[in-house]
Amino acid sequence: MNDFIKRHDVEFSAVVEHLKKELGSIRAGRANPAMIEDVMVESYGAKTSLKQLGSISVTEARCMTVQPWDKNLIKDIEKAIIYANLGLSVSAESNLVRVTVPQMTEENRKDLVKIMNEKLEAAKVAARGVREKTKEEITEAFTGKQITEDDKFDFLKELDEKIISVNKNLQDLAIAKENEIMSV
Repeated sequence: MNDFIKRHDVEFSAVVEHLKKELGSIRAGRANPAMIEDVMVESYGAKTSLKQLGSISVTEARCMTVQPWDKNLIKDIEKAIIYANLGLSVSAESNLVRVTVPQMTEENRKDLVKIMNEKLEAAKVAARGVREKTKEEITEAFTGKQITEDDKFDFLKELDEKIISVNKNLQDLAIAKENEIMSV
């Protein structure tokens, strides 16, 4: 791998990791803590993510519980999850908040696939942005006579191979998520 691609390899990896996180937050009929862990809760006068206020655990296939470290936040957590408009059923109990993922309909599943495809396209655009930045650096190095013309073409070919690999990773993640969403 050439130095130009090595310099931006972290950015390519970040694009893939970001898509993984985004896809993890899409509900697929099963309870997953990633669905609610980034919900912002008003606590002590500041907005704080739910994962910092308590433990989130999956108790059944479609049910999660949130056990806050401070029991005074139960109503605030319940309200925040409801206002996040995630399509989840929420109920507060004495020392925890119970979150239930409703049964998915065919229409819900198709809508989620559309959302997933939008996230996939955004990730591909981000990867193309990193590619363009890398390509620009290679071209500038050639213009500044730091690399030869043969090196330039070899580096650009290697960059194209890298972007094909990144896009394949992104596509594989999306296909796996689509299969998860569409399975009944």
